[in-house]
Amino acid sequence: MFTQEDLKWIASTSTNLNSVLQQISRYADLARRHKEEEHYFALLGERVELGARTAQSLFNHITSNILDKSVAKAVSGIGAAPVFTVLPGMAPEPAIHPTEKLQTAATSASTTTTSTTKQITIPPEIPVLNPKGDREYVLIIEDDADIRELAAEMLAEEGYKLILASDGLLALDIYRKISTLIGLVILDFFLPVLDGDAVFDELRAINPSVNVVLSSGLAEREKVSAMLAQGLRGFIPKPYTRQKLLEQVRTALDAARGVR
Repeated sequence: MFTQEDLKWIASTSTNLNSVLQQISRYADLARRHKEEEHYFALLGERVELGARTAQSLFNHITSNILDKSVAKAVSGIGAAPVFTVLPGMAPEPAIHPTEKLQTAATSASTTTTSTTKQITIPPEIPVLNPKGDREYVLIIEDDADIRELAAEMLAEEGYKLILASDGLLALDIYRKISTLIGLVILDFFLPVLDGDAVFDELRAINPSVNVVLSSGLAEREKVSAMLAQGLRGFIPKPYTRQKLLEQVRTALDAARGVR
């Protein structure tokens, strides 16, 4: 009934839906505890909308296969068109092969990124340290001002352009605006409101191929392992030395570019 690629697509989409549901639970809890903070409700609304779209896509894909391959075959030859009962608002869309979907999405993303990269400029409200540096933009998400500034100073001396954020919500707002310019994100694990794993989920929702290195002294091993499985580029244990920081940053950037 389903091809191998169908099953892979269903498994991948189901995993994404599970991740979104976990995010909904997290933001619902934050919204309850911080009722005066509207941005939590905005984040919750975005996750609910994404979850609904993902669930709809999963439903459409499965039902389109069933309708095309099973029901149509069962009613063939009886001289009447098949009649189906479909829930309101959940009518199956025309079947599209998973490979075609992936190719279309990749082409669209590539075109959008190329176009956006040429036009994007950094808004004046986002300060850049060492803006004339000859190396990549690095976003540092760190709530400890001393560590944040020390890391930025080390990287600026090597020619990197730095953007600093003291918490995950600020970093996400910055990343949404200029994601195509940022070559690497250095992410602290323990942050106010949203921990590093939650920020990582949100960054991946904005850009599934986001390049992130985690920086922490006491991060939970299981969570770090899960983040590595989801595409985390590396880990810098605190306290880190200049050499360790520069090596990990360069390794992550080169890996993202395919440099060996």
